[in-house]
Amino acid sequence: MEMAASAKEKKQIFILSGQSNMAGRGGVSHKKWDGFLPPQCLPHPAIHRFSAHSHWEEAREPLHADIDTSKTCGVGPGMAFARALLHSDPTVGSMGLVPCAVGGTAIREWEPGTHLYTNMVRRAEECVRESGGEIRALLWYQGESDTLSRHDAQCYKANMEKLIRHVRDHLRSPSLPFIQVALASGDTHSIDMVREAQLGINLPNVVCVDAKGLPLNEDNLHLTTEAQVELGNMLADAYLKNFTACL
Repeated sequence: MEMAASAKEKKQIFILSGQSNMAGRGGVSHKKWDGFLPPQCLPHPAIHRFSAHSHWEEAREPLHADIDTSKTCGVGPGMAFARALLHSDPTVGSMGLVPCAVGGTAIREWEPGTHLYTNMVRRAEECVRESGGEIRALLWYQGESDTLSRHDAQCYKANMEKLIRHVRDHLRSPSLPFIQVALASGDTHSIDMVREAQLGINLPNVVCVDAKGLPLNEDNLHLTTEAQVELGNMLADAYLKNFTACL
């Protein structure tokens, strides 16, 4: 039996950030979303999202529709992640997802002082004030844009580590868990360099799940709906294995 949870209830909060594969392009073709939702992505009364207008509402796909507004959003990993956590532990209670991802963005566009970084940190702070909850982890899937430049790919590890440190400092959460995704797609000339950087980050409370081999849409860049469900389950598994004491 599904457990109801008020939008005002104290929440277990997860930030969803990065670029298009976190924002979700599952089911999107020729700038249209097919509307298909597998059971793992259906709304649940215990799962909420923090809207672009900074209020909590029932979460439903596309989670990033009012955040990544210049592109067509479809299914991402967020709902499957949240449902997998609830399935594993129904006593988790009210969950809050905070979409912040924007398609086509390189990591340099997420540096402190940029619009994307400022907006992500602002939303993270506001969602806590609105719910009295606690941020449990930041889920990060980004890097495809950094495969387009060898220089950006070479700098990726240092830039990602800097981003993690700055976010933790700004949110006054020095041990905030980060779960990042190693790329499934990108420019073939530099993707291995970015993936190596992602898999090689060695900071406390930072883990990586590998999306390599997950099915891609016809554009050979974005994950399919089925792949996003699998990724959501992988992210949940990584959280449960590494950070269960946080719940």
